[in-house]
Amino acid sequence: MPHAPPTHADLAQALLDAVRAQPWHEARDRRTGGAPFSHPPSLDLAVAVFPPAGAPRWANVLFSRERPAGWVAAIGDDAGAVSNVAYLVDPLDAHGVSAAWQPGADWSQLSFAPLAGHGPARFVAPYPASLVKLMVAVGAAQLVDRGAADWDERWTHAGRGRALADWAEPMLTESSNLATDAMVALLHARGLIRRDDDGPGGREAHNDLHALFASQHLGTLRLADTRATGGWRNADGAGVGHLQMTAWDTVRLLWRLQDVPAPWLAADAPPMLSTASRTRLMGWLWKQRQNEVLSSGSQAHHAGWPAGIAGRFAHKTGTTETYASDAGRVELPGGGLFLIALLTSLGRCAAPHDGAATDANVPRLGAAVEAWVKTHMAMT
Repeated sequence: MPHAPPTHADLAQALLDAVRAQPWHEARDRRTGGAPFSHPPSLDLAVAVFPPAGAPRWANVLFSRERPAGWVAAIGDDAGAVSNVAYLVDPLDAHGVSAAWQPGADWSQLSFAPLAGHGPARFVAPYPASLVKLMVAVGAAQLVDRGAADWDERWTHAGRGRALADWAEPMLTESSNLATDAMVALLHARGLIRRDDDGPGGREAHNDLHALFASQHLGTLRLADTRATGGWRNADGAGVGHLQMTAWDTVRLLWRLQDVPAPWLAADAPPMLSTASRTRLMGWLWKQRQNEVLSSGSQAHHAGWPAGIAGRFAHKTGTTETYASDAGRVELPGGGLFLIALLTSLGRCAAPHDGAATDANVPRLGAAVEAWVKTHMAMT
């Protein structure tokens, strides 16, 4: 007899098992001379599988120092928002340091502002790093769809003029910070985001990107307190604690860039972006060059570095000293696809050698998830 297709619960258990199977305790913190980390890492992992036949399956699992064995996010049959997690804002201290993730940080002495959700389990959402550039790209595409911008128009920033598309592409494919500055400045110049004053005492007065995310029920996606000059980093009053993403909402944002229905929205809900804009953004994600988190192609020259996701992977990474994230679309053999997002507190500080972006367990996790999906869902 044929086996029944895996359920949401089966996928959730597989994700829990894949994370638990990795020896995270072996990771070493370069900030303390290679000593073990003082606490288990935080990881937020979400996957949605669209097999060649049959209904999609999805799951989200989370791990933190407070719940190192992990737990399954409660998601309804409509793939709506997580209902059992209180997401908290990743805090900066008075010196502009990501306080929650410093060696020996005492969370009982930190104040965590609420981000979203009211569930019994709390989760401090790690800063997404350059994964936020996906949100910026969606904002630019929204301007184009409204007729407030054109991909072929010349846009000048920091004394450099080029077509808007020629700014947006390297923002996603190369993770160019300069290109991101230019695109953030565009969002302000064309009114998608407005401040009452761009000086130190100013505040954000209007954010249509947040309104777009709210219309899509993506309540943990935030691109707040950026500057009209293009500033989006900590020093600009943005960055950590102001730019937020969670794995499940990131997967659902990617879901809205695919040509598949979104069951958490009304049947007659319009597309988030036009077909042309969705095609363009996904095309740039297919061309990205940072295979260093869930995939590991850029690390292949390091002897013994583990393989990550090996299939066709259209994605965007984000890495800093403290954080590593990755999200995108993976093609399945014989048809079908899966969407995956991972946000972690394991950045370059956890890398075992110079040039690596994260701990080696992260690409191992990517490979484990891909293997399970191929084995259990590629042919369902």
